[in-house]
Amino acid sequence: MSQGELAKVDALDAQGRHTEAIAALARATGVGDVGAMAALGGRLLVGDRGPCIPVEGARFLFEAAQRGQPDAQERAAALLAGGVYATQSWPSALKMLGLAAANGNRSARSQLLAMTGMSDPAGHWEKLPSQFDLATWLGTPPSERVRDDASILRFPELLSDPICEWLIDRSRGRLVRARVYDPIRQQETVREMRNNTTATFGIAEVSVLHFLIQARMASGCGAPLTHFEAPAVLHYDVGEQITPHFDFIDPRSPDYEQQIKVQGQRISTFLIYLNDGYEGGETGFPEIGIEHRGSRREGLLFANIDAQGNPDLRMLHAGKAPTSGEKWILSQFIRRHPVR
Repeated sequence: MSQGELAKVDALDAQGRHTEAIAALARATGVGDVGAMAALGGRLLVGDRGPCIPVEGARFLFEAAQRGQPDAQERAAALLAGGVYATQSWPSALKMLGLAAANGNRSARSQLLAMTGMSDPAGHWEKLPSQFDLATWLGTPPSERVRDDASILRFPELLSDPICEWLIDRSRGRLVRARVYDPIRQQETVREMRNNTTATFGIAEVSVLHFLIQARMASGCGAPLTHFEAPAVLHYDVGEQITPHFDFIDPRSPDYEQQIKVQGQRISTFLIYLNDGYEGGETGFPEIGIEHRGSRREGLLFANIDAQGNPDLRMLHAGKAPTSGEKWILSQFIRRHPVR
């Protein structure tokens, strides 16, 4: 679409006339405008200010990607990486990501730079995916038990520094006050027990690199990638914390049976520590007497259920407040059943 036509769509959205904005994008898509096709596909994929028709949205994105639209190529690469409305394929995802970068997509470029640790690709963006050692990345990462009698594993070098920094950069500007699920009201709400901020990456924001990070965690815990919820980056300023809590779905919740039936129990939690440079901020397990101070690049995996599949009350844990500096962590819940 021309800048003038895009401005008209933005103006319609600003006036709350989203149906007309969608219609304008659909008309332009109908005459082969790949920019409009990419925008329409992205909106239909998640129901952004319009109907949620994800299969149709994905179709538009892939068609625009094949026609060389860089934003659509970056989104299509993510769908291929996650196997979302497409057959999962790392080679296809990485190739598409390289094309998006070569065509100027900034997100694709930042992902490739973080993945390869390079600072200057000399313009050969489409060749960068071949510099990423996918086989090693998907191999089982080294781990060690935090303590013999506790089902907690530590992964000393799960991510690289550039990828940790990329996760932090992607989260800045997207942070919102963290919420807690209220089982009585059956909705998320702000509570004083959790006063940190968080950035969650749903299907509209998740990228190839997010899925690669999930795949590395999957190699560490043995769970399929499809059982991973949307990843979230947690940020703690001085004094911000989450008090002792459980990550499993509480059997006392009124909608417990429905949640378990549809998505299964949250069987594990995977944390990745993204930075150093703060004091305090330990991950504490008061029932088993563990205070863990993670280091940048490190992963921490713990089970939320016991050997019989019941909620494990020993895994009460807290994210303690930093006393200086700021703390960044990637938090990943893993379900018993597929969530996508």
